[in-house]
Parts: sequence; structure tokens; C-alpha cells
Amino acid sequence: METLLQQIVNGLVSGSVYVLVALGYTMVYGILGLINFAHGDVLMVGSLIALQTIIFVGTAFPGLHPLAALGIGLVVAVPMCMLLGYTIERAYVMENGAVTVSGTGRQLLHDPKVRQAYLGDMAEAA
Repeated sequence: METLLQQIVNGLVSGSVYVLVALGYTMVYGILGLINFAHGDVLMVGSLIALQTIIFVGTAFPGLHPLAALGIGLVVAVPMCMLLGYTIERAYVMENGAVTVSGTGRQLLHDPKVRQAYLGDMAEAA
């Protein structure tokens, strides 16, 4: 019976992570009209940053309550994920090894230089 309860809790935790990622996709698509598949990467990096922070705080301050270490880990992981999200939102178009156009995905979506770089002669036909 104990194993069953533990598996139910594990399922609820995994399901809640899936729900959070799905909500992130829904919000980004609803606002920008673009799908950003980097949410999983940001979630993974945020989890690892939080874990490493919790381990560091736990070893540096052995008497600290585990919930306090968790709070510190979250406070450190959230700004790092925000910085990562801002960094990976940028897009670059390279031609012959040089960056010719850069900006956010929304800025580059209808840029004629980008269409020419990727579609070539077909850009005028579209």
C-alpha cells in the first residue's frame, strides 16, 4: 500500500511538471503566435541550477532547514532562467560565416533579408 501511495505522488508530481510546460507553450503561442520549443531546455537548466544551489547551501550551512535551502535555490534559479530565456530568444542569420541580420524571432519573421537568405529566388515568388 505504501508503494502505491508513493507512485500516486510520483505521478502527480510528473503530471504537474507536464502541465506547467504545456501552460508555458500555450501562453507563448497565444501571445506571440510562434511555438518556442526551448521551454524544456529552460526547465531542465532551472532544475539543475536549483539542485546545485540547494546542495551548495546545504553543505555550506549544515544546520539550515531544508525548506530554506529550497527557497534559496528557487530564488537563484528563477533569475537565471529569465536570463537564459532572454538569451535564447535572440535569432541570427548568417551568410558566408558572418552575421547579416539579428533580432528576436518576431522581428525576423517577415524580414525580407531573412526570406532572401533562406528562400533565395523563391522569396520573390512568395
